[in-house]
Amino acid sequence: MIQMLSVAFVAGLFFESSQPECLTQFPLSKPECWTDWFDRDDPSGTGDWETLSDLRKEYPGKICSKPVGVETRTLSGLTVAAAGDVIYVSDTTTGFVCRNQDQPRNKMCNDYRVRFSCPPCFCKVCWTKWYNRDAPSGTGDWENLINLRTENPGQICDHPLSIEAVTTDTLTPAISTGQTFISNPTDGFVCRNTDQKSGACRDYKVRFGCPCN
Repeated sequence: MIQMLSVAFVAGLFFESSQPECLTQFPLSKPECWTDWFDRDDPSGTGDWETLSDLRKEYPGKICSKPVGVETRTLSGLTVAAAGDVIYVSDTTTGFVCRNQDQPRNKMCNDYRVRFSCPPCFCKVCWTKWYNRDAPSGTGDWENLINLRTENPGQICDHPLSIEAVTTDTLTPAISTGQTFISNPTDGFVCRNTDQKSGACRDYKVRFGCPCN
């Protein structure tokens, strides 16, 4: 998973520029946002071809000029690893291609959808408030989206574009702490004590970047 974190901005800030040059305003951060999911092809022919060139023709203006990440899932929600297909290519230059000819035992590819991560200046983003539902006194710090939604009904959008995580004491961005964690806007933030050299996670809080209404 891509760690999608940025320096702390004032809650409610959003980015309107669609120019890649706006990244120069944030030299110490790794800001990203996600596009919509795209599914332009199915594997009934030679395979599932979700290439950037074709997607840009069918969805003009919906994908930034230089994506920094790609995520692929089957239409039923499985990751590529869980689906078990042999993938021909999956990157930010070509897009995603699963060829039927590469699959064992004459199996066809699954039907996939893709999305791309872009600089936040490509998306219009509004930030939620900060959430801190867990402390690392147990197995770790679990600020996962499913539990946050249960505990804060109606407060987090259906499809967050980005996520930010900082420590609760010094507001240090998680990416600057040297700790190991998983962070993405689809699942939320998880830091496990067993993954840390010190044996314990720091206490984190998170917020999500949502489409502005």
